[in-house]
Amino acid sequence: MPRAFPEEFRRDVVAVVRKGEAPITQIAKDFGISPAALHRWMKIADREDGAASGAVSDDAAKLREANKRIRLLEQEAEVMRRAVAYLSRDINPKK
Repeated sequence: MPRAFPEEFRRDVVAVVRKGEAPITQIAKDFGISPAALHRWMKIADREDGAASGAVSDDAAKLREANKRIRLLEQEAEVMRRAVAYLSRDINPKK
C-alpha cells in the first residue's frame, strides 16, 4: 500500500518541481517518491490552482461528442451511397 505523505510535504515537492531546476524524475528520486506519484501531485496542484480548469475537460467532452456525431454521419452517408448505387443499378445498367 502506498505511503501517505502529509499535504505540506506534497506542496513543498510541487513547489520544487515548479522552480524547474531539475528533472521531475530526479526530484522524485531525491524525495523518495515515485515519478508517477509526483506527476499525479502536479496534476492535482494545477487543478487546485486553476491552471487546468474544468473548462478543459468540458471542451474535451464536447470534442468527443462531436467526433462521435461525425462518425455516425459518415456511416449514414456511406449507407446512403450504397443504397443509391444498389437502386440505380437497374436504371443505368452497365454494359
